[in-house]
Amino acid sequence: MLNSKSMLKPKVVAIVQARMGSTRLPKKVLMKINDHSMLEEVIKRTKAIKGVDEVIVATTENPKDLQIVARCRKLKIRVFRGLEEDVLDRYYQCAKEAGADVIIRITSDCPLLDPTIVEEGLKFFQTTNADYVSNALKRTYPRGLDFEMFTFQALEKAWKEGQEQTDREHVTPYIYSHPAIFKIAHLTNSKDYSEYRLTVDTQIDLELVMTIFKVLGKKRQIFGLNQIVKFLERNPKLAKINSEVVQKDKHLQEEALKKLETISIR
Repeated sequence: MLNSKSMLKPKVVAIVQARMGSTRLPKKVLMKINDHSMLEEVIKRTKAIKGVDEVIVATTENPKDLQIVARCRKLKIRVFRGLEEDVLDRYYQCAKEAGADVIIRITSDCPLLDPTIVEEGLKFFQTTNADYVSNALKRTYPRGLDFEMFTFQALEKAWKEGQEQTDREHVTPYIYSHPAIFKIAHLTNSKDYSEYRLTVDTQIDLELVMTIFKVLGKKRQIFGLNQIVKFLERNPKLAKINSEVVQKDKHLQEEALKKLETISIR
């Protein structure tokens, strides 16, 4: 049941997950993209989502993440610090403290997040009366334009009952793996763009995203999926440079970086 303050309008809170301890690309969230940190770009785009009442950055109690706390304070963004390994608990405690009724989960390594897609997801979430909506499980959007949204009740149930390591590390597996308990809905695009990888896990991912921002991000305007796809369709070799990143092998990243240097951008 929603709290009495939220009977007419549930409070929608976007929680941006951020920490400095990435294994493949340490400190990536504060790396510069188009003269601003990746975290700042994610926050800017998250704040642009219509229907969001508050944006909070959820980081960890690790001393390394004090840099994130300091950056959020400069940006005047509320920050919550919680357990480093138990991300589910971090989300739950953050959402509870914020009085959230609906939570939108955003990760800080997705600086190309398209606010209009999340807005569409929020409308879909409301009309379907779902417990959980995502555009990432049945993937038709590029990796890196992902979102998940779910009710506080669903999050609380997952927090109480999800005891597997994957449940605690990744926030939502308990929810979407129990469709008999939760109403799950999927936002899909009319055209499948899942071939594109636009998240930042490695150096080559970062190089691709920086190139996109250099071309499309003039004056720091927010550009979205349509502009990105048109650009990548004009530059198919560029679009493929990080297609093998999932294998994590260092030599693959080095080969991809070499390819990037030979590509002519249009």
